[in-house]
Amino acid sequence: MMKIERKQTRQIKLGDVLIGGGAPVSIQSMLTAKTSELDAATAQIRQLANAGAELIRFSVMDLEDAAAIPGLKRNSPVPLIADIHFDYKLALAALDNGIDGLRINPGNIGSHKGVELLVASAKEKQVPIRIGVNSGSLPKELISKYGVSAQAMVEAALGHIHLLEELNYEQIKISVKASQLDLMLDSYRLLSQTVDYPLHLGLTEAGTLLQGSIKSSIGLGLLLAEGIGDTIRVSLTADPILEIKAAREILKVLGLRGGLNIISCPTCGRTRINLIQLAERVEQALAPYANEDLTIAVMGCAVNGPGEAREADFGIAGGQGEGLLFAHGEILKKVPESQLLPELIALVEARIKGS
Repeated sequence: MMKIERKQTRQIKLGDVLIGGGAPVSIQSMLTAKTSELDAATAQIRQLANAGAELIRFSVMDLEDAAAIPGLKRNSPVPLIADIHFDYKLALAALDNGIDGLRINPGNIGSHKGVELLVASAKEKQVPIRIGVNSGSLPKELISKYGVSAQAMVEAALGHIHLLEELNYEQIKISVKASQLDLMLDSYRLLSQTVDYPLHLGLTEAGTLLQGSIKSSIGLGLLLAEGIGDTIRVSLTADPILEIKAAREILKVLGLRGGLNIISCPTCGRTRINLIQLAERVEQALAPYANEDLTIAVMGCAVNGPGEAREADFGIAGGQGEGLLFAHGEILKKVPESQLLPELIALVEARIKGS
């Protein structure tokens, strides 16, 4: 297991979730349902929370969206964040309606007076603000000065930070997202060297499920392995639940979060069982135990299976019409192929009940 020394950042509290200051890296996603469509938005909040989201963000584009916040809060098991652009009055309405966090850019949310009003309300209600800088919307003067670069990204973030600091407000987290991997990495590394506010990591517009998951895993994984990052979102053009699953896997692989770990071998000429289908069935059957710290192996044959997967708490290895059940590399018994999955589930459930 990797040993990661995380950068010590200031700690803020968003609802009941601690961010920074050594708190666990939290997972965030965003609603695709219209915020003011209460039933649809509430259903999606519950789905995302059940999948493992610890923070959920949604767009507030008008006063109807802001008015929906109390209803969403009543039905949400996790803190909610309002994403608002250009209109400080919408941010004030979100704060008045009990939002847990804001994502804004102070430099373009309205007049200085508007920022003052917004910050005064956020300070009174102890609501943190995320400053979100994206490479696609950098100010023209910074692009002229630096080009689209890490220097431009960080200077844009610092400009927004200084607006809040001048108003004696420091309940801040920051993101500097880009769709280009190298720019995203350089921006977060430079920002992490420059400030000690907690950072929200993300690779924006990462793409569809496969491409976006790979790009995000590399980008977020590299930064997290360097100790950078306090919250994350895997941004996919896909069902947001898949964002949560990808984020959980990234954190598990890095040892930043526990949970069920399923390992399985690639198929080869020795395989005499439908290993792909079996591995998928195991994953589905054990989904209710996602938070258990267990490693489960699904191996294609008995030649190398138990030995190669000796770190697994339990495992199965396929054969011709039958297979082996094993624990920590030791064979427990041989069972018919049809009983491999039920026997494995029984072992897992017995371990969980006995622990």
